[in-house]
Amino acid sequence: MKRNYLVTGIVIAVALLLLFAFSVQVARLILGDSLAAMTSEEGVGYLEVKGPIIDSDETIKQIQELKKRSNVKAVVFRIDSPGGVVGPSQEIYAEVKKLAAAKKVVVSMGSIAASGGYYIAVPATTIYANAGSITGSIGVLMKMSNIEGLLGKVGLKAFTITSGRFKDVGSPLRKMTPADRAILQGIIDNLHGQFVKAVADGRKLPVGTVRKLADGRVYTGEQALALHLVDRIGTLQDAVAEAGRLAGIKGEPKLIMPPKKRRLLRDLLVEGVSGVMGEASRRDGGFSVNYELDSSAN
Repeated sequence: MKRNYLVTGIVIAVALLLLFAFSVQVARLILGDSLAAMTSEEGVGYLEVKGPIIDSDETIKQIQELKKRSNVKAVVFRIDSPGGVVGPSQEIYAEVKKLAAAKKVVVSMGSIAASGGYYIAVPATTIYANAGSITGSIGVLMKMSNIEGLLGKVGLKAFTITSGRFKDVGSPLRKMTPADRAILQGIIDNLHGQFVKAVADGRKLPVGTVRKLADGRVYTGEQALALHLVDRIGTLQDAVAEAGRLAGIKGEPKLIMPPKKRRLLRDLLVEGVSGVMGEASRRDGGFSVNYELDSSAN
C-alpha cells in the first residue's frame, strides 16, 4: 500500500513538473522573448536586419519597443542586407528616423548594407562600416521578362483584356512600347529622387553631391568613408562602445534586446502561403520595384 502511495506521489509530481514546463512554453509562444527581454537596468538597445528586406512589420515593432523603453539610452542597429522592396525599406527608414530623433542610433554594417540596406541606415546618428563592407548601390531597379516568343514556339497565345491602355504595363505577354517605357522610367526616376533626398538629408550632404554618387555603383567601407557616406571604420563592438559613450554609460554597456515574435507552425504555414500568393501576384503584374543590389550586374 505504501509503495502504491509513493508511486502515485511520484507520478503526480512529474505531472505537475511537466504541466509547469508546458505552461512556460505556452507563455513564451504567446509573449515571444519579452519575458527574457524585460529588464529595468540601463543599457544600449540592439536590433538587426539580416537578409533581403521583404517585410517591415517585425523590425518596426522592435524599433518602437526600444524607443518607448526609458532604460534604453541609445540603440545599435546592425545591418547585413543587400536591400529589398521599396515599401518596407521606406517604412523602416521612417521609423529609424523617428528613433534617431529621440535617442542616439549607431549603425553597424556587416558584410553588406547596400541599396535598401543603406537606405535604412542613413537616418542614424553615426554609421560604422568595416573596411570591406559593401555599401552604397544608391539606386532603384525594375526587372521584367518577355515570354511572348516562347509561348509562340510552343503554340500558345495569350490574351489580356484591360480597362485602359496602360493597365498591363510591364506584362511579360507583349512587347514593351516606347510609351510603356516612358511611364516606367518616370516611376524609377521618382523613386530614385526620393532615395537621393533621403541620403542627402540623413548624411547632411548637398543633393547634387549625392546624385553624383547615386548611379547604382557599390562602394567598400573605406571608399564610403572618403565619400562621407559613412562616419567611421569599425566593428560591431566599436559601434556598441560608441553607443554607450553617446548614452553616457560608463564601462561596457549592457545590450538590451527587444522581444522577438515567436512564430507558431500555423503562422509559418500562413506566411508561406501568403508569400507564394504575393510572388504570384507580382509575376502576374509583370514587375516589382526594389531598392536592392543587382547581383547579376555586379
